[in-house]
Amino acid sequence: MNRSRTAAVLTAALTFALGAVALASSPQPAAAHGAAMTPGSRTYLCWQDGLSQTGEVRPNNPACSAAVAQSGANSLYNWFSVLRSDAGGRTTGFIPDGQLCSGGNPGYKGYDLPRTDWPLTHLTSGSRLDFRYSNWAHHPGTFYFYVTKDSWSPTRALAWSDLEEPFLTVTNPPQRGSVGTNDGHYYFSGNLPSGKSGRHIIYSRWVRSDSQENFFGCSDVTFDGGNGQVTGVGPGGSNPPTTAPPTTAPPTTAPPTTAPPTTAPPTTAPPTTAPPTTPPPGGSDCMAVYKVASTWQGGFQGEVTIMNHGSTPFAGWTAKWTWPNGQVINQIWSATQTTSGASVTATNVGYNGTIAPEGTTTFGFLASSTGTNGLPTVTCARR
Repeated sequence: MNRSRTAAVLTAALTFALGAVALASSPQPAAAHGAAMTPGSRTYLCWQDGLSQTGEVRPNNPACSAAVAQSGANSLYNWFSVLRSDAGGRTTGFIPDGQLCSGGNPGYKGYDLPRTDWPLTHLTSGSRLDFRYSNWAHHPGTFYFYVTKDSWSPTRALAWSDLEEPFLTVTNPPQRGSVGTNDGHYYFSGNLPSGKSGRHIIYSRWVRSDSQENFFGCSDVTFDGGNGQVTGVGPGGSNPPTTAPPTTAPPTTAPPTTAPPTTAPPTTAPPTTAPPTTPPPGGSDCMAVYKVASTWQGGFQGEVTIMNHGSTPFAGWTAKWTWPNGQVINQIWSATQTTSGASVTATNVGYNGTIAPEGTTTFGFLASSTGTNGLPTVTCARR
């Protein structure tokens, strides 16, 4: 390797390492667990509004576009992460007026924008509604639903004084579907407030009983005799698709501070679309999210984030998947790899086996691929 190429490779590796350290030293939001699906929260319906067959989320709705312009596309890949890890049931005075829709989370401030063109759910005042709330991770707790007073206007950001007392409170409801998937959800029925007409916000809070973590969301509705129809979503502003492609969020936590191998990936241009990810299968304390971090001709860099959604620390973990298109790992860091044909097993190394409750760790790899680079389904188990 000549001197200039050696210098370029070392510079790329050093830049990557310094970037990882910088990210790790800055505050990062916690892993996300849920949001209102019926009536849909702003982040949920904006995510559906922007879904594409390639896995990229690109909003069509002008309010959703404005929110992404302010908060970034990660706010839609993580549509279920409007949360505060230190809320502990606090409301007025803890979440400032004008920041209720973001829960005071700076990564979602674009969803506090006062606009009249957010995706809209059409309802009938006083009728009974089957509510759905995402359970990306299953936790005990209580759900609170409020509606705005008749004096509220969609032209100003929501304040606590704009809300009536909760019209529905539900503790530990049942769930359907798989935890950790786009369609897994809690379900319960309740009567909508009576005497309402026109535009309103239904505001939701999920207060976990096993931690200080709380979730928040604004669902824009109109009481016009509707039965849950959604408008303002998709290219034509019609109802959202009934089956969503797998476009779950890349992890919101920082990458590990351990630098990747000094052999840097080729420096060709990254893809123009958002990196695809696969949803972690649910049903256990251990959850895994697979992410394609970058691609180049004949190869790519991948990452897997391991999450502990249990109440006790992990002593170690194992992640497994099967490549769908003959991909081959060439190098791996922050994990030990074994393969058998297309099957891959990755286990922790000494320094990242212990994961505290609600903690995460990430390992990465460089791999080769030809043609289609399909996304595997990654499962994980604790030790």
